[in-house]
Parts: sequence; C-alpha cells; structure tokens
Amino acid sequence: MPTTMENLATAFAGESQANRKYLAFAKKAEQEGYAQIARLFRAAADAETIHAHGHLNNMGGIGSTVENLESAVMGETYEYTEMYPPMLAQAEKEKHKSKVMFGFANKAEKVHAGLFQQALDALKSGADLSQMDVYLCPFCGDIEFGKAPDKCPVCGGLGSKFLKVA
Repeated sequence: MPTTMENLATAFAGESQANRKYLAFAKKAEQEGYAQIARLFRAAADAETIHAHGHLNNMGGIGSTVENLESAVMGETYEYTEMYPPMLAQAEKEKHKSKVMFGFANKAEKVHAGLFQQALDALKSGADLSQMDVYLCPFCGDIEFGKAPDKCPVCGGLGSKFLKVA
C-alpha cells in the first residue's frame, strides 16, 4: 500500500498533466470555433492547478524562493543532462517526429537552468533580478531577458513571434 507521500506525488503528477492536457484541448477547441468548450477546458485546467498546488504544498514541495530556485536549477539541469539526451537519441534512432521537440526542449532546459541560476545568484547577494522584459518563444520554450532576439537561438523561429511575459 502506498504511503500518503507517494499518493501525493502521484496525485500531483496526475493533476499537473491534466492541467497541461486540458489547456491543449482548449487551444484546439478554440481553433475549431468552439469557444464555450474551450472555456470549459480552461476552467477545468485551472481547477487541476488548484489541486496540484495543494498536493505540492502538502508534500512540502514549496519552500523559500532560494529553496525553490535551487530546486528549479536542479530540475532543469537533470532534464538537459540526463532526461532528454537518451529520449532524443531514441527518437532519432526510430526517426520519430518527437526528435524535434525533444531537441528543442533539451536546449531550452539548459537556458532555463542558467536563468534560474542567475536569479539564485542575485537573490543570494540580497537582490532580485534587475527589472527587464522577459520573452518566451512559443515554438520551443526558450526564454530571453531584455528583448526578443531577431531569431530564436534554440529553434530558429522569428523573434517577432516571441511572447512578452507579464
């Protein structure tokens, strides 16, 4: 029989995945012209986020900002050094279309780890990051500080497509 902590981890993973899946479903419904169904999917996604945050909190998974940044650096580093490389290699071996996103994600996670480390270093010196704009590539997940590049350094997408994060 699983422990409560194991149950919380399973519930957190399931709720987190449901959130992302429902947001993807909402986007598709919107593209197909079903605005109300899209709204339902977005509401359900928000509900799943409430559940996921509650489970993460009950697991003790939300710490101080320093602890959260350390966790983020560790998680992103694991993804680009250990998790994605064998996934990418397998997809390439199988000539599976997922090799493109695995490659983008692997490169973007390295960027994320560096940005989280930059934030951690700033916080440990007693400061927040300097105020700047933050941009997100909607194709590969690259994040850039300051201004959007002319061309995404990860996927080559147009910088004009980057989303300014509020």
